Amino acid sequence: MKHFLLAAFAIASICSCTTTTQLYSWYDYENITYQYSKRRTEELQGKVLAQYKKLTEKQNGARGVVPPGLYAEYGYLLYMTGKQDEGLRFMKEEIRLYPESEVYISRIIKQLEK
Repeated sequence: MKHFLLAAFAIASICSCTTTTQLYSWYDYENITYQYSKRRTEELQGKVLAQYKKLTEKQNGARGVVPPGLYAEYGYLLYMTGKQDEGLRFMKEEIRLYPESEVYISRIIKQLEK
């Protein structure tokens, strides 16, 4: 009985060491957005936009969808760079995918459309 409990404990310990799959793919999002927040250059802005595009087009996470807030961030940055229609489309996609964001994102859209 003692050997059985020891074996069960060993198996449980090994199984608990496995990594879990992340819900979302973030790639290099954190580093690039941090750099852009420190220095807002056109070059870094282009890198951030490319990162957002990659995140919206290629999600390898367990959920297979874009992380909450990402469509809104991407849309807002597009809007601020002169691509208003595309930016609004992404913000509306945020609301469609995450309905709980509607109150907040709708307010942003109303402010932008003034």
